[in-house]
Amino acid sequence: MSRHFLAASSPELAGGDYGIVAVVAVIALAALVLGYVLLKEVLAADQGTERMREIATAVQEGAAAYLNRQRKTLAVFGVVVFLLLLVLPAEDWNERIGRSLFFLIGAVFSFSIGYLGMWLATRANVRVAAAARESGGREKAMRVAFRTGGVVGMITVGLGLFGAAVVVLVYAGQAPKVLEGFGFGAALIAMFMRVGGGIFTKAADVGADLVGKVEQNIPEDDPRNAATIADNVGDNVGDCAGMAADLFESYAVTLVAALILGSAAFGATGDGLVFPLIIPAIGVITAVIGIYITKARAGESALTTINRSFYISAAISAVLSAIAAFVFLPSSFEGAPGNPAVIATISVLIGIALAGLILWLTGYYTGTDHKPVKDVGKTSETGAATVILSGISVGFESAVYTALVIGAAVFGAYLLGGAVALFAVALAGTGLLTTVGVIVAMDTFGPVSDNAQGIAEMSGDLEEGEGVQILTELDAVGNTTKAITKGIAISTAVLAATALFGSYSSAIREALTDVGRTVGDAVPDSFVDSIISPNTLVGVVVGAAVVFLFSGLAVSAVERAAGAVVYEVRRQFRDIPGIMEGTTRPEYGKVVDIVTRDSLRELATPGLLAVFAPIAVGFGLGTGALAGYLAGAIACGTLMAVFLANSGGAWDNAKKLVEDGHHGGKNSEAHAATVIGDTVGDPFKDTAGPAINPLLKVMNLVSLLIAPAVVQLTVGDSASPALRIVFAIVAVAVIVAAIVISKRRGSVMTETPAEATTNA
Repeated sequence: MSRHFLAASSPELAGGDYGIVAVVAVIALAALVLGYVLLKEVLAADQGTERMREIATAVQEGAAAYLNRQRKTLAVFGVVVFLLLLVLPAEDWNERIGRSLFFLIGAVFSFSIGYLGMWLATRANVRVAAAARESGGREKAMRVAFRTGGVVGMITVGLGLFGAAVVVLVYAGQAPKVLEGFGFGAALIAMFMRVGGGIFTKAADVGADLVGKVEQNIPEDDPRNAATIADNVGDNVGDCAGMAADLFESYAVTLVAALILGSAAFGATGDGLVFPLIIPAIGVITAVIGIYITKARAGESALTTINRSFYISAAISAVLSAIAAFVFLPSSFEGAPGNPAVIATISVLIGIALAGLILWLTGYYTGTDHKPVKDVGKTSETGAATVILSGISVGFESAVYTALVIGAAVFGAYLLGGAVALFAVALAGTGLLTTVGVIVAMDTFGPVSDNAQGIAEMSGDLEEGEGVQILTELDAVGNTTKAITKGIAISTAVLAATALFGSYSSAIREALTDVGRTVGDAVPDSFVDSIISPNTLVGVVVGAAVVFLFSGLAVSAVERAAGAVVYEVRRQFRDIPGIMEGTTRPEYGKVVDIVTRDSLRELATPGLLAVFAPIAVGFGLGTGALAGYLAGAIACGTLMAVFLANSGGAWDNAKKLVEDGHHGGKNSEAHAATVIGDTVGDPFKDTAGPAINPLLKVMNLVSLLIAPAVVQLTVGDSASPALRIVFAIVAVAVIVAAIVISKRRGSVMTETPAEATTNA
């Protein structure tokens, strides 16, 4: 007995389809033009005092130096993967070359968006600080900060949509396979930027807090602390560059999944290649509306203002998407029940509703106005241990509800779709994409506001009063918007990973069909039935374990780099006379050099784990185990990412509550307790948690790319168990070697044990 698998017909574009995709490409270019217009507006704002500009220049130089060095490191990975993609099986050389070429394009786009996010944020921060000093400063400062994010948001959606549209125009039926390379390039670079930037920013932040706040009892951005410039640089290379690249890859990968599954759902027609591009094109239009209507109102919280803009743009997206579905899609699928327009409309609405729910849910668990953060702040009266316990509790609880909401969205779309269930899930992802422009603006708003407060404090040019209160409010709101965007980012990761999971299944079937042509158009039952086996359960366990290992490596990297920062800042306080008196300038550059070196050195190990773990499982245990691996990673990654992000966000804003005068205020024991909680939460929310998003997509795309090779070496005339084992052993050896080297390396300590004991 045997099972037969039929390959889906390759989609073809009609003349009208080409016209629609061309219009989508024009809309994408319009987004880039609008981003430039917003850029000119931001740069036209006043830059404040000479001292403010001096500090901002130091931050700009440090951030640029880091990313320029990171670019050289990532270029090596890019060349190696480009060559490997040429070797992997494909329909023909046109597809192989296109896949590899667009891998490079996706990688370049991802890095460029991250670099732009950093470049602009380091120039907008001083302008936000300066705006807070002016009449009507609250409205002006918020406008500059949000418009800065608007620039990055427009570039993100513009490049993502333009890249996908060009692939569809050039490759038509082969576009889904070529887009695998585009998405993989975006995801791989985003993961490296997320990990490296996260290590940089949190090593500097933790080191600065432990010595400055805890040991020397000085403010967070006090210019006497040698780590302050590195801390402000880190906000930009981590939160701006890293998150911008992360959201771009989420955008690109979700489009990839939608186009792959859309082409399968609609067969030979081009509808499945065109409609998934129309929805994010609508998102470009509504993002413009959301950015321009965001204006501060007297007596209204900045978070309320931003949330209102988000909900208005999301509602407009929902209406326009429904109209597009009924105008563009046919009334039925060929050979499948259901009305495509109805299925598409409801699926997109599910994605948009999911974004709104995640925004509300994350805001509730991390906002200063809500009970969870207030409770964490209250526990500061009994010490650091209870602060940490309460923050962990918030993280665990919020992860459950967030996962249930995401799961309900996935399952709802899946049930709705029927025979095209996975395409419905992918369409829910494209619905969520309609909010990305505003989401990126919300995310960039956070670090820009944080940096603005730091520059104002370090310069001493903003006296106590309304200006300080404006920047303090915007910084606290920024903490919440960053947490919200992390929640939405993991939602896009789960939707994209689930859709890619279905694409992986399609890739296996297609590979089996190719093998079937050489073995009598049939595949043994034993191969298909092996998917339901202990191997699959082992894969689930390994997938979940890799998420834990990846998170542990990221946190450990921060710990090592932060230790080096602590020793350096202590050394300067001890050995350089006049720092505490403010008569001598600290050696800021040395701390920047330490975190730059350590973050670039540490980012390789998590990256190698993400790429080689699915290779080891796929070739070593088979396609069923690899499917289990992806399922375990998606489930565990969802819970872990939300737990890390929300517990860290709750600790951070609990500290803000205390600093605003609650529970004893600054310099109290309660404040010291929340500083410890915030320090623990820093690598949680800004390093390990956000990096899980691209991790899930990288592992899914690697699995998708290697699936045909695994099948070829498993069944048919080309089967070679020995070669499979060799590939698996090599992959495991690479992972083990990377981890061992990382553990042995540590950081170069600048204190002797005796000095460390004395200073402790």
